[in-house]
Amino acid sequence: MRKANKSPDSMTFLEHLEDLRKRLFYSFLAVVISVIPAWFFHEKLFEILAVPVNQHLPEGKTLAFTSLTAPFMLYIKVSFLAAILLSSPFVFIQLWYFISPGLYNKERKAVVPFVLFTSLFFISGAVFAYFIVFPFAVRFFLSIAEGFDPVITVDQYFSLALRVILGIALVFELPTLVFFLSNFGIITAKMMIKYFKYAVLVVFIIAAVITPTPDPVTQSIVAIPMLGLYGFSILIALLVGKKKKKKKKERDEDLSG
Repeated sequence: MRKANKSPDSMTFLEHLEDLRKRLFYSFLAVVISVIPAWFFHEKLFEILAVPVNQHLPEGKTLAFTSLTAPFMLYIKVSFLAAILLSSPFVFIQLWYFISPGLYNKERKAVVPFVLFTSLFFISGAVFAYFIVFPFAVRFFLSIAEGFDPVITVDQYFSLALRVILGIALVFELPTLVFFLSNFGIITAKMMIKYFKYAVLVVFIIAAVITPTPDPVTQSIVAIPMLGLYGFSILIALLVGKKKKKKKKERDEDLSG
C-alpha cells in the first residue's frame, strides 16, 4: 500500500529530490519495459511512420542509410517512440504522485481524471501531428526538391518525425498545465485574456520551432489548434477560478457564522 503523501512543508529539499528521482526511475523503467512488446512490431511500426514520405517519393525511391548499424538503431528508436506513447499513462501517474503532496486531500482523489486527460491530450497531439502536420511538412520539402534525386536517410527522417510528433504531443498538454497553474493561483482567466495577443505571438514562435517548414500554411496548421487549446484553457481557468471563489465564500461564511 502506498504511503500517505507528506505535506510539501514537511518534506525536506533532499526528500523532494529523492521523490523526483524515484518517479523518473519508475517512468524510465516503464518506457524500457514497453520497448519489449514494441520491438516485436518494429518493422510494421516504421512502415507506418514512413507512410507520409513514401507516398510522396518518386516511384522506385525509398529511404536510405549510410552506416551498417543505421537500420538496427532506427528500429530501436522507433520502438522507444512507440514505448513512450504506450507507457504515457503510467508516466503521468508518476507525475501525479510527485505533485500530489502539494494538493488538498480532496484534490488528490482526482488522479483518474488527471491521468485520463493528460494521456488523451498527449495521444491526441501525436495523432494530430502524424496525420495532419507531418504529411504537410514532408510534401512541402519534396515539392521544393522537384528536379533533384532525393536521398533521404532513415536517421534524418526519424529525427524530423520525432521532433514534430513529440513536440506537438507535449504542446497539447496546455489545458492540463493551465488547470494546475490556475488551481495554485499562479494564473487566472482574466490574466490569460489580457495577454492573449502575446500568447498568439508565442504560439506562432512555438509552431515555427516545432514545424520544420518556413511556410505559413504548415505553421498555421499547428498554431490554430494551439490557439484553440489556449481558448479552451481560458475556459478551464475560468471554471477553476469560480470554484475557488465559491469555496472561499463558503469558508468565510463558516468563520463568520
